[in-house]
Amino acid sequence: MIGRTLAIAMNTYREAVRARVLLGLLAAAVAASLYTIVIASMSIRGETRIVADVGSASISLMSVLTAIILGATSLYRELELKTVFPILTRRLRRHEYVIGKYLGIVATLVAFISIDGAVDLGILAFQTKEHTVLNIVAWNVLIAILGFLVLRAKHTRVFVVLPWGLAAYATMALLAAGAGGERQVVLVSTLLTLAEVVIVAAVAMLFSSFSSPFLTAIFTVMVWLVGRSTDTAASIPDRFFGKGIAMFGRGVAFVFPNLFMYVPARPLLLGQVPDMPLPMYIAKAWLIALAYAAVLLAASGIVFRRRDFQ
Repeated sequence: MIGRTLAIAMNTYREAVRARVLLGLLAAAVAASLYTIVIASMSIRGETRIVADVGSASISLMSVLTAIILGATSLYRELELKTVFPILTRRLRRHEYVIGKYLGIVATLVAFISIDGAVDLGILAFQTKEHTVLNIVAWNVLIAILGFLVLRAKHTRVFVVLPWGLAAYATMALLAAGAGGERQVVLVSTLLTLAEVVIVAAVAMLFSSFSSPFLTAIFTVMVWLVGRSTDTAASIPDRFFGKGIAMFGRGVAFVFPNLFMYVPARPLLLGQVPDMPLPMYIAKAWLIALAYAAVLLAASGIVFRRRDFQ
């Protein structure tokens, strides 16, 4: 089972990395991160804070958009091209196929977030004006390594992107140490963003198991919007909106994932909230994300297994 699932995951990752839409989204995300330099230059002080806050927000938004697009199109593309039929005739169960697709999407999102986060951390390193020469040398070396690996590994070049992105992210995190708390904001934000897209991708997989890409994207966006508003829905006052609406809001907040948890306030990102230690908060957020993903994937496997392709 594990071997078959990993084979589907690797194939999904390879197709996603090669897709032009993903390259366009990555270019837009990197451009948004680079634009923070322009915004920061308009500020008299607090340039690093602007880079950290705006960069983290752009990473979150673009990663969610990428998760929705990949989740909505990955499974449907196989059905449209009819490549899923010879695959399912082999010794492969349908739930294994769904899990493999999901793992491939998550691997693509890890590469996406790590590259975008590396750019944001690199900008922070430049803003601090510490180790500027080392920062330039590091980027040149990283780009040269990427170019060399892409040229040498003709048949496996797409699999170079993920480890290269993680290496670039770790390198820039070390060079941005002089940014202090702003570096922590970016690091924690990217970690929570990854947990959020784990849920969003699972939601998209559930809808794509029985719906079209357009409807899947619409439904997933609606779930994401509701998830970002669960805190507000749970605290609807009875005296202004009535007891029925207040109970409905609390019910929605109970069923839908609290995605607002993955975009917390700045003091929490900096570990300045005594009642909520940052490591405990991150661990709780990831446990909730993995629990929702497991339930949604189980539902996706059941729905896809009962789907009639005729």
